[in-house]
Amino acid sequence: MSIHPTSIIEPGARLGEGVRIGPYSIIERDTVIGDDSEVRAHASVKRFTALGRSNIIHEGAIIGGEPQDISFRECESYVRIGDHNQIREGVTVHRGTEPGSETVVGSNCFLMAYAHVAHNCQLGDRVILANNVALAGHIRIADQAFISGGVVVHQFCRIGRLAMIGGNSKIVQDCLPFVITDGAPGRACGLNAVGLRRAGVKAAEIQQLKQAYRLLLRSGLRLEEALQQMSEMASPLVDEMIEFARSSKRGFCR
Repeated sequence: MSIHPTSIIEPGARLGEGVRIGPYSIIERDTVIGDDSEVRAHASVKRFTALGRSNIIHEGAIIGGEPQDISFRECESYVRIGDHNQIREGVTVHRGTEPGSETVVGSNCFLMAYAHVAHNCQLGDRVILANNVALAGHIRIADQAFISGGVVVHQFCRIGRLAMIGGNSKIVQDCLPFVITDGAPGRACGLNAVGLRRAGVKAAEIQQLKQAYRLLLRSGLRLEEALQQMSEMASPLVDEMIEFARSSKRGFCR
C-alpha cells in the first residue's frame, strides 16, 4: 500500500491490499477501495462509495458526490463500481437520490475526461463514455455500449447492448441494441457492424440483425407486424432487439 502524506483518509475508510493514494486526494469515511486500486492526485472518493479491484481514479475525479436533484435530502445512498475501470480526469459519478438507492458502474468500463454519471444510473460492463458525455438521472446503459464525445442523454432513457451513439447527439428516447444512433434528436442510422465484429459476433448473425433492422426501421410496417416477422427469424440477438423495443416506455429512436 502507498499513501501520499498530503492525502486525507478519514477514519472508517476501508482500503484493500496494494492500494495507491496520490497527493491531495480525499477518501471519506464509509468508503471501500478494492485491492490494487489507485486514486490519483486531487481526486475525491466520497461517503457510501465502494470500488472493486484494480480501478484507476484519475486526477480531479469526484466519485460519490451528492446528486444534482432539487428533491434530494441527505440520506444513505450509494455508488457501486466494479473492477478494472478507468475513470479519467474530472469525471463525476453521483450517488442515488432516494435512501438505499444506488448508482452502478460495472467492470472494465472506460469513462473519459469530464464525463458525468448522474444519480441512479446503471452502466453495464465494458461501457465506454467519451469526453464530456452527460448522463441525466436513472439512465440504463447495457454492456459494451459506446457513447461518443459530447453526447447528452435525457433521464430514464435506455441504451442497448453494443449500441453506438454518435458525437454530440441529443438522446431523448431509448437507443436500440446493436444500432448506431446519431443526431439531435437522435435517429437510428444503421447497424453497428464494426462494433459487432469487434465483439466477436459471427457474420451470419450480423446478417440476421441487418434483416431485422430493415424490418423494424425501413420497411414501413407497423411496429407489431415488424416485431412479429422479426420473431420468426429465431435469432437470439434479434430476440434481444425485440424485447428491448417491446419494453420501451419512452419509445425508441427510429
